[in-house]
Amino acid sequence: MKTRLALFLLPVVLLVGAGSLFVMQKQSTDPVITVYKTSTCGCCRAWVRHVREAGFEVVAHDVADLGAVKRRHGIPRRLSSCHTALLGDYVIEGHVPAEVVKKLWAELPDVKGITVPGMPIGSPGMEGPNPQPYDVLTFDDAGNTAVFVSVVPD
Repeated sequence: MKTRLALFLLPVVLLVGAGSLFVMQKQSTDPVITVYKTSTCGCCRAWVRHVREAGFEVVAHDVADLGAVKRRHGIPRRLSSCHTALLGDYVIEGHVPAEVVKKLWAELPDVKGITVPGMPIGSPGMEGPNPQPYDVLTFDDAGNTAVFVSVVPD
């Protein structure tokens, strides 16, 4: 009787497990980035295009008070940029390269988010002559930072 019950339940367990694995895999491969920006910022539109071209689904919202969004998500002024994005529980501030966003999503570090403070020339959305190296920083709730990735633009 136990063998028959086990043989009956095995396909059910495998099917449920495979379905859970698919959901987890779907979450990790097709994340949605929600972006908050102003309607007039061209470099923000360029960054949205950059992450879309890298395969992310993006939902962009034009907001009148971007400062309120930054305060709500705990972004210190010294770490801020021209747009704020959310990916799961992470905050992505500014012109972070899509490859670095993918790294964040793959590694899932214990941080509040990542940021490229300011608007460095050569970062995605800020392309131009004389690109400059810059750091992508992690930050926590207390505003502590660490270098996550150093970028040398082409």
